[in-house]
Amino acid sequence: MLKVENLTKEFTMHIRGGVKIPSFRNISFQVQSGTMLAITGPSGIGKSSLLKCIYRTYLPTEGNIIYQTKEGEEVNLAQASDREMIQLRKSEIGYVSQFFHVLPRISAKEILMEPLLAKGVEEAEAKEQAEYLLNYVGLGKTLWEMYPSTFSGGEKQRLNIIHAIITKPRFLLLDEPTASLDKGYKGKVMELINQLKAEGTGMVGVFHDKDAIEVLSDVQFDLIAGDYVR
Repeated sequence: MLKVENLTKEFTMHIRGGVKIPSFRNISFQVQSGTMLAITGPSGIGKSSLLKCIYRTYLPTEGNIIYQTKEGEEVNLAQASDREMIQLRKSEIGYVSQFFHVLPRISAKEILMEPLLAKGVEEAEAKEQAEYLLNYVGLGKTLWEMYPSTFSGGEKQRLNIIHAIITKPRFLLLDEPTASLDKGYKGKVMELINQLKAEGTGMVGVFHDKDAIEVLSDVQFDLIAGDYVR
């Protein structure tokens, strides 16, 4: 589903006279459907930046990111237009960030229903799916109509994850999805991720949590070595 070829990212600090800050260099890997590739390495090595290049929050400095769409078309995400990327994000590619930012005064249930309604799901069905997932990850009825700005860090992260997976994207990027979760809720979230993977979703995840790597990943890629972990 995804082929990354000789990808490099460096940042230009214009306020410091154009100083170049390297992130990662000449990274290549592939991701198959129904599998999770875990990106490993110490903090600050560029793992999150790599995910943002794939999602096109960042533009890579060099290299290609070849994504195969559900129609079988190959799209180079490193060169795709903003319009193409917006459409792919709506229809195929999901992203779980470390930090969940939402519009104020929108309830948790409405946040989950919105992407389903945008895809043409009937309101009653969207409501049912949203309530099921909220309940599954321990966000009970008292929170459904609340604003996520009032949630704890763990509650926000659980909402973040189910928001990304509720439309069952073909491809999913996950940045430390279990970092702020306790053991019980972490298990629930990992069950949902593995279920989605079993249905064919390809995934790239960034983890420090060794338990999550063991449970979720099929392949590991060491960003320092620039190669797969054998």
